Amino acid sequence: MELIQSFSVDHTRIVPGIFMSRVDRLGEYSVTTYDVRLKRPNVEPVIDVAAMHSLEHLIATYLRNDPDWKDEVIYWGPMGCLTGFYLILKGNRASKELYELILRAFRSVNAATEVPGTAPENCGYCRMHNLEMAKWYANEFAAYLEANAGNDAVFEYPKTERLVTGGGRKFFDS
Repeated sequence: MELIQSFSVDHTRIVPGIFMSRVDRLGEYSVTTYDVRLKRPNVEPVIDVAAMHSLEHLIATYLRNDPDWKDEVIYWGPMGCLTGFYLILKGNRASKELYELILRAFRSVNAATEVPGTAPENCGYCRMHNLEMAKWYANEFAAYLEANAGNDAVFEYPKTERLVTGGGRKFFDS
């Protein structure tokens, strides 16, 4: 069985950033999945679960209300490994084209006085939120993006070659 795209990236070399993960064609339309990575996998501690949940609510709300992007947003949600989020958009844009949007979204968290959609009628586990920690992570990531805006490594997955044995087993080069 083939590995799915996100499992084929060498996670030992990913840094925080905004990466194009995959592009899918749906008839005449393209849909692109982006990896918005806040933490280095297997190196940094993962994002606190309650803060991750709050960031999901806050940033999904921001993205779906942004006048220039709201009609393009299909999905914003956490990665199972708790190191970042997936953003799925209509169309096919380079990761760098999302820089300002993602930066604004994470900066907007600091102004929040409450997490939207946290009533029991709106949320599957409304007691699992932490606005103050969400602000901390959002500020950390926004500062990182600003400090690394000119660094291509935060917009392009690390390039790796796979060595293939005579038996067909694949190995990373790192």
